[in-house]
Amino acid sequence: MQKQKKIGLVLTGGGARAAYQVGVLESVSTILCEAGWASERNPYDIICGTSAGAINATALACHADDFCSGLGKVVNVWENFTAEQVYRSDSLGVLRSGAKWLSLLSFGWLMRQWRANPPNSLLDNSPLASLLNSMLNLPRLDAALMDGKLHALAVTASSYTAGRHITFYQSEAIVEPWIRTQRLAVRSQIGVEHLLASSAIPLVFPATPIFCEGRREYCGDGSMRQMTPISPAIHLGADKVLVIGSGRLLEPARDPLLNAQYPSLAQIAGHAMSSIFLDSLAGDIERLNRINHTLSFMTDEQKMKTPLRSIEMLTIAPSERLDTIASRHIGSLPRPVRMLLAGIGATEVRGAALASYLLFEKSYTCELISLGRKDALAHKNEILKFFASQELASVEHTVLERVRGA
Repeated sequence: MQKQKKIGLVLTGGGARAAYQVGVLESVSTILCEAGWASERNPYDIICGTSAGAINATALACHADDFCSGLGKVVNVWENFTAEQVYRSDSLGVLRSGAKWLSLLSFGWLMRQWRANPPNSLLDNSPLASLLNSMLNLPRLDAALMDGKLHALAVTASSYTAGRHITFYQSEAIVEPWIRTQRLAVRSQIGVEHLLASSAIPLVFPATPIFCEGRREYCGDGSMRQMTPISPAIHLGADKVLVIGSGRLLEPARDPLLNAQYPSLAQIAGHAMSSIFLDSLAGDIERLNRINHTLSFMTDEQKMKTPLRSIEMLTIAPSERLDTIASRHIGSLPRPVRMLLAGIGATEVRGAALASYLLFEKSYTCELISLGRKDALAHKNEILKFFASQELASVEHTVLERVRGA
């Protein structure tokens, strides 16, 4: 009987850009159902997420026993998003966080009363905790792991305290934690605090305290310092990996303007965000392809002497620039947030990259979901090929079980 390989799903970070992921996943599920897969069957043995991708990953893992139904619920959240579900977008909330924060940057040396209790971030993401508590059924996650509907879930955060990034993973099977340079894996019961930490975009949202190895560490967005975003899935046993990005991996260079303007704060911040959320994934994909290529020249005996193994990978990433799409929807943000972002140039076309991470509004997220659906359908043949051996192994396993029971 053909050994059934474990399939890993890797969902990267990107704030509101993560709406694209659920569009891709919806089309993948449609393609598989049309090919004969049961709608309740979970196609992914291992689900890993970072930042907003960690939220999607955990929500899907909680419905591993009825995957399409769970995916539909996640899609519904993204299709009806409003910014106030993620961060305070009213005038008072924006004044207390964003305006105060920007004022402190400019005049903090004059304002002694703020030195003892300075603002922690540009925006207050306290509403996100309520959203997570309402959309996640964590006891159902425990049951899915116990029943074998899911092998493992992993979410990654970055520790400001220790200067390292930490992958928290939950698995019923015994998986030894791994340690690499500035990387640590910790077996843990995944909770809302892990997701708040993993999705805390630097400077934009406040850090979250998490107890790790017996001490409190303040953690932020897991995309920071995450040089190998695919590796958690591989460490947890994945033989094949579906990677869904949140930005174009082969971004064509823009023609420099003859009379370029000095970059706005939002333009610089957007450039930094792209470095955090996009560049590491592209580098890791390139690294994994090189390893696979090298292993293809080795004999079976030589492969036995190396810890490296070949990993089949399918990558789906946006075919359009998401900052360009965001520039068309900035007007849908609540007025206090628009005014705050206008102060740093994020409402201009050249500063739209920053806005693309904060546009938790359904006009924008629905367009990203539609793009994800379209891009996945464009990869239909690759998707069927990627999952084909998995379906064959599953059929063989079912036949064998029936023979044994006869």
